[in-house]
Amino acid sequence: MAKKSFRKTIIAVHRDTGYFFAGLTVLYAISGVAVNHMEDWNPNYTVAHVEHSVGDLVDVSDGGIAAEVLGRLGVEEEPKAAVRMSEKEFRIFLKNRTLYVATPSGQVVDELVSRRPGFFHVNYLHLNHAKGLWTWFADIYAVGLLVLALTGIFIITGKKGLGGRGRWLLIAGTAIPLIFLLLKT
Repeated sequence: MAKKSFRKTIIAVHRDTGYFFAGLTVLYAISGVAVNHMEDWNPNYTVAHVEHSVGDLVDVSDGGIAAEVLGRLGVEEEPKAAVRMSEKEFRIFLKNRTLYVATPSGQVVDELVSRRPGFFHVNYLHLNHAKGLWTWFADIYAVGLLVLALTGIFIITGKKGLGGRGRWLLIAGTAIPLIFLLLKT
C-alpha cells in the first residue's frame, strides 16, 4: 500500500509542479533559443539604418555640428552626447538612436534602435536583469525543474521506465552534456 501511495504522490507532485511552471518553461525555452544565437541576430533589439544628406558642413565648428545636423533633420530631441570620433566622423547620441555624421560632406547614417517585441521582455527575465524578487522566483523555478526531472524519472515503471529503456535514455541524456564538457574544457 505504501508503494501505491508513494507513486500517487510522485505523480501528483509532478503534475502540479508541471502545470505551475508550464508557462514560464515555454517563455524560457523561447528565450533560450533566442540568446543561443546572439552571433546571428540581436534577440533584444531591432536596429535600422536610414541614410540622409544634410548638406555641406564645412563652415560648422565642432561645437555646432550637433545643433546644425539636428536642425537640418528636424530632430527636436536634445542629444545625450556629441563626439568627434575622427577627422571625418562625428557621432550624435540620442535616446534610441545614434547619428553617424560624415564631415564635411554632411552624409548621415541614422541608426534607430527599438526593443524587439516580446523577446526583449522574456530575455530580460531569463537573463535575470530584473534581479531582486525575480532572482528568488527564478531560483524556485530551477528547483521546480529539478523536482520535475526527479519525479518524472519515477513515474513510469517496468520496461519503459528505469527498468528498461528509461535507464538508457537517462544515461544518454546525462552523458551528452558530460562528454561535450570533457571535449570542450
